[in-house]
Amino acid sequence: MDGIPRGWAGVRTLPWYVAGSQVLGVTCVVITGVWMGHYYGGYAWDGSSQQFNVHPLCMVLGLVFLYGDGVLVYRVFRNESKRSVKILHALLHMMALIISIVGLVAVFDYHNSSNIPNMYSLHSWCGMLTFVLFFLQWLLGLAFFLFPWASTLLRSWYLPLHIFFGLVLLAMAVGSSLMGITEKLLFSSQSSSSKLAPEAALANVLGLLLVCFVILVGFVVSREEFRRPPNPEEEALSVHFNTLGEGSGPSSP
Repeated sequence: MDGIPRGWAGVRTLPWYVAGSQVLGVTCVVITGVWMGHYYGGYAWDGSSQQFNVHPLCMVLGLVFLYGDGVLVYRVFRNESKRSVKILHALLHMMALIISIVGLVAVFDYHNSSNIPNMYSLHSWCGMLTFVLFFLQWLLGLAFFLFPWASTLLRSWYLPLHIFFGLVLLAMAVGSSLMGITEKLLFSSQSSSSKLAPEAALANVLGLLLVCFVILVGFVVSREEFRRPPNPEEEALSVHFNTLGEGSGPSSP
């Protein structure tokens, strides 16, 4: 962990921030699992309401926690090979994508089995928009950074946009989750208002922890002192291979 910036009183603060984000993220996933398991009968894949419970668990696990971890890898693995960190970044987001797809299939299948209209709420619109943009962001990240077809100039132009929209999408995922929590509590209040108070407290705690998670991840990513230090050898090698690639085309002299 050499090269980690020191904060107050010479303490290396980055590991503490990262550890805090992991505690928050895991807690959010566990609370979501307990909420759906304890108050709504657990999980199944049979078109019943238990299948719906798969949706919030998968979305919090995939589109919030794993996605947030994918954002953090460039701050956590500061001295490892950049290529290895890129692959880990892409794999974490691929896992988030797959788990999110499972969550979306679960809710659409449940709605179709129960004759409930799809995409009728603001939560569903914002959630689907977030998922589609996340998928496009992942594809563009693969095209620009993992596979060496893009020029250095093109990658330099797109990188700030990739970072910006990465944080925006994480915030959108948490915002969609908060709308989903509110929507679920509203439906629950119509059926069993007498038992809503403990459930509402648990769901509200979940919402606050999700907000804390996205704030902490955004703080770590946006701090200049936590950025990955430049590696002159890697940069020179990248420029070298990029120059070879540009010079091997039909228009090369």
